[in-house]
Amino acid sequence: MRKIVCFAMLISLILSGTSCKDTLELQPLDQFSDQNVWNGEDAALIQGFVNNIYRGIGHGQKQHKFASFVDESMVVWDHGTSNLNMSNISPSDYSAFGLGYSSSYLWENAYLNIRACNVFFEKIESATAVDDAQKNRFRGEVHFLRAYLYSMLVSVYGGVPIIDKAYKLNDSYEIKRNSFEECINFIVSECDKAAELIVPADKGHASKGAAMALKSRVLLYAARDLFNNEGAWATGYANKELIGYVGGSRAARWKAAKDAAKAVIDLGIYNLHKTDSNIDEDLAKTYGEIFLLKETSEDIFVRYFIQRLDGDGANPGLFNGPNGYHCWGGNTPIGQIVDDYPMRDGTRFSWTNPLHAAKPYTNRDPRFYASILYDGASWRARTADVKGVDPVGIIQTGNYERWNAQSNSVTVVPGVDTRKSPIEDWNGTYSGYYLKKGIDPVYDAQVFRQESPWRFMRYTEVLLNYAEACIGLGEEVEAKKYINMIRERVGMPAVTATGAALVQAYRWERRIELAFEEHRFFDVRQWMIADQAYKDARGVDILHKLNADKVTTTPVYTTIASVQRRQWNAKFYFVPIRMNEMNRNKALVQNPLYQ
Repeated sequence: MRKIVCFAMLISLILSGTSCKDTLELQPLDQFSDQNVWNGEDAALIQGFVNNIYRGIGHGQKQHKFASFVDESMVVWDHGTSNLNMSNISPSDYSAFGLGYSSSYLWENAYLNIRACNVFFEKIESATAVDDAQKNRFRGEVHFLRAYLYSMLVSVYGGVPIIDKAYKLNDSYEIKRNSFEECINFIVSECDKAAELIVPADKGHASKGAAMALKSRVLLYAARDLFNNEGAWATGYANKELIGYVGGSRAARWKAAKDAAKAVIDLGIYNLHKTDSNIDEDLAKTYGEIFLLKETSEDIFVRYFIQRLDGDGANPGLFNGPNGYHCWGGNTPIGQIVDDYPMRDGTRFSWTNPLHAAKPYTNRDPRFYASILYDGASWRARTADVKGVDPVGIIQTGNYERWNAQSNSVTVVPGVDTRKSPIEDWNGTYSGYYLKKGIDPVYDAQVFRQESPWRFMRYTEVLLNYAEACIGLGEEVEAKKYINMIRERVGMPAVTATGAALVQAYRWERRIELAFEEHRFFDVRQWMIADQAYKDARGVDILHKLNADKVTTTPVYTTIASVQRRQWNAKFYFVPIRMNEMNRNKALVQNPLYQ
């Protein structure tokens, strides 16, 4: 074969004087050799190697959001997500899990990047292009990245094999899963090493604060119900050390989570992004800015994007914008999350309350107006071909009665953002809502890709982590102090509840504050309330009726009980290990209820 290739290339090589042997041994132009990276003179190649690991942790601006795998939103094109929301997942069929951000959590993808971390640690000592200070900076970043990757794995699989070396082809791959506790200890150790080594960095790279915030998240998760009931839900499962703690002090875990969060707070370098205004419109605008500005005071670890580059599939405006703007209407909020945004006075919204039902989008928590596009909401100017229908830019997810003088009858005209839109009729919402949070109205999303960063971790999460740990320890006064800091930022009244009511108030606050930021999927599992969360997705039907004078009046709202079937099965507390991984590594034990 080599002779054939040489002969075929001979004519083109003669004029250049290059031999066939020389050509076959050339370094590919789009790759760098191991020697170039670690023993060359260009430190940028090492930085590039590390940057590629950053790409491996993904981001939440992709086409399919974790929010659509739980009670926040639904994917209007389905893509198998409805099957996933019925808990239909197995070792041979992951259904929609692995689409979008969740693909970074997959066993094979995470371990590919963990191997890159391990290669780095084996090679960096002998690297010639960087001095000791630079080596330590890179070491700190990669300890953080390895911790982040393992935290992703543990959050969906439970205990996994801890691999801290780069395996070669002749090595044995029969590796057992480490216990959940061993994995948590390893991740915490990696975070501590990272925090010790990392020097100040931009928020797009690991920082000391990012390492400490990750530690806070991991320890909070570890203290929650799912990991502290000794696998009581997994009847008959023989390896409960893989899915949680089997002994020890839960109070000590809450204390560790509290201390880790407080350590981030005590750094004194992060603050809530807020306004001095008490006008609801300003409060909503300021909250919405957190997800649109290039940088805020509460950013801890973010992923930046550049408009002219693909950004690993980041295009939230196009993916999620209303179809009446020629966008895809992708991850649309469902009735459950919309209805959970409280009234402005802090009371619960209810469709059974006649005053609420008559004007459901009036006097709500300011975060509602920064997060949800609803019928009648002001948005951006329409494109030229739609301005004739809507010259102002008002979301139309309802239908309109129109008087037809010729037929002397009433006809119903669909709004331009409905599934029967006269603009595009394949990508409209089923629920009656669209996502607003994180979508920049400045851009015509069908043409331009926005540059808003993805926030992996922000300061508000740390404050909530601290409050939850305090509740776990019975320190209710301290917990409410920090919950109310967050509520005060958006002008909401203080939480005063105690006991079980405080737990519920905290969970509602976390649900609203962190909505669509890829937390809820994990929260409902770890709090073990997934059976409540996986109910049929609700929506609303809206009709703008004519009065006796043939003038459109206040719309009539009818709730829809089910726009997508959903069902919970306890096996979905964890994702199964794929069958091909089980076949490759006979030492692995499958997660419960998948046998």
